[in-house]
Formats: sequence, structure tokens, C-alpha cells
Amino acid sequence: MRVLLDLLKTMRPRQWTKNAFVFVALFFDRKLLDAPSLLHTLAAFALLCLMSSAVYIMNDLADIENDREHPTKRNRPLPSGRLSPRIALLATLTLAAGSLTAGFALSVPFGWILLGYLAIQIAYTFYLKHVVLVDVSIVAAGFILRIAAGVTVIQVERFSPWLYVFGGFLALFMALGKRRHELVLLGQNAGNHRAILEEYNLDLIDRLLGIVTTSAVVAYSLYTFLSEGLPQNHAMMFTIPFVLYGVFRYLYLIHVRHAGGAPEEILLRDRPMQVTLALWAAVVFIALYIADSPLT
Repeated sequence: MRVLLDLLKTMRPRQWTKNAFVFVALFFDRKLLDAPSLLHTLAAFALLCLMSSAVYIMNDLADIENDREHPTKRNRPLPSGRLSPRIALLATLTLAAGSLTAGFALSVPFGWILLGYLAIQIAYTFYLKHVVLVDVSIVAAGFILRIAAGVTVIQVERFSPWLYVFGGFLALFMALGKRRHELVLLGQNAGNHRAILEEYNLDLIDRLLGIVTTSAVVAYSLYTFLSEGLPQNHAMMFTIPFVLYGVFRYLYLIHVRHAGGAPEEILLRDRPMQVTLALWAAVVFIALYIADSPLT
């Protein structure tokens, strides 16, 4: 039983929240209330969770020695010795193969996206995470693939490419925030725990955060009033303030509260962020599903 619990912890179920990006197409294409589309997206979400868990275990196997020197990661099941590397490897292969098989059965394009996601993550784990700037770009690419995965399992009619742009910038924003947190947490020893951190400093990351923050807000704003298929009353523009506040709140948590190590932890713990997300989703739902007549 202890082995199963340690294996489940290594699969990082808290990080499954990242796979919620697969619901973007369902929600914004106004298919949330369509039962077949919802079921297909839920299945895609589950398979993405299995595949991402296989990747997390693979990452821990590859980084086991470095993690033993990390102040918090050394307590994980693999670096602490509680979980056998052999069992972890078997779990990785089983989860990856199972999710791929079921993914191709659900939708052939979705299966190819899962395979592409796995290939990119393998390249990231063993090489690309050591290439400055490319490392955070690969993280963002993973989120874009999650959005694309949601597109492949339903019949989209109103989905806008602007959502890929916004999702990519938002993912870059979170990835850079995590890098910043690692630099602050580890200080001068950052390079000993993660070699790529030697290529970054706080000034560079803050400049990059400024660029992607502006780009994300602009991309979302352009989506709300330029995309085809949105309500003609421009009600989606009322959702912009929630996105802006969410970005401001995240920056506040990074710079003042020194959070940002794990975006999913912020989402699960920070009440203002949770309220903002809920209000944003509610206003989007009203704009897309209810308010379909021009404002007077």
C-alpha cells in the first residue's frame, strides 16, 4: 500500500490541474452543455493526466541525483529512496503506452498529439531543459498542445486561434514565474540544483515577464473583440478585467509573497485567485451561452 501511495505522489495529481487547458475548446466553442462533446473532453483530460504522470515520473528518474540536493525535492519518493526506480520505470512505460493506445482509440489526431507531447517531453527531459530560453518555451508548448488536444476530440465551430496565442503567453508567464521563484529560493546555489538556472538572473526574468504579461493581456483582449463567432454585443470584453486582475495577482504573489514555485499550488491555495477564476468563468459563460442579443 505504501508503494502505491508513493507512486501516486510521484504521479503528481496536484499538477493535473494543468490539463484543464483541454477544456478550452469545449468551453469557448459553446459545447459545454453538449453531452457527447463533454464526455469526449473528459476522456481526453483523463488520458492527458495519465500521460503527464508518466512524464513526471520520467523527470524524477532523470533528476534523481540533483533532486537529492534540493531543499524540498529531496523529500519526494524517488530521491528519498522510498520508491524503487525499477517500479517507477515500469509505471512510466505502462502509463505512456496505455494513454497512447486509448488516445488513438478516442481520436486519431488526439493520439498523435499525445505522441507529440511525449516526444517533446522526452527531448526536454534529456536535453532541451538545459538550453536557455528553449526550456521555458517547451513548457509553454505543452500547454498549447493541451488546448489543441481539446480541439481534436470535438467538432469545433467557433474556436479561435487567438486562444492558442493567449494560452501560450499565459503558460510562458507561469513558467518564468516558476524560474524566478527557484532563483529566489535557491540563491547562489541555484546552479547546483538545476544547471540551467545559471543562465538566468532576476533582471532578465523580470524583463521577460513584462513582455509576456503584456502580450498575454493584449492577445486575450484582441480575442474578445476580433474573433469570429463571438456574440455581436461584444459582451466578452467584460471578461478582460478578470484576466487583468488575475495577472496582477500572480505578479503580486511572485514579487511580494515570493510564491510562484508551482502555479497549481497557487491555484489551489490562493482564495482571491480562485474567486477571480470563478467570476471570470461565470462572466464568460453568461457572455457566450446567455447574452446573445446586442446591447441596447
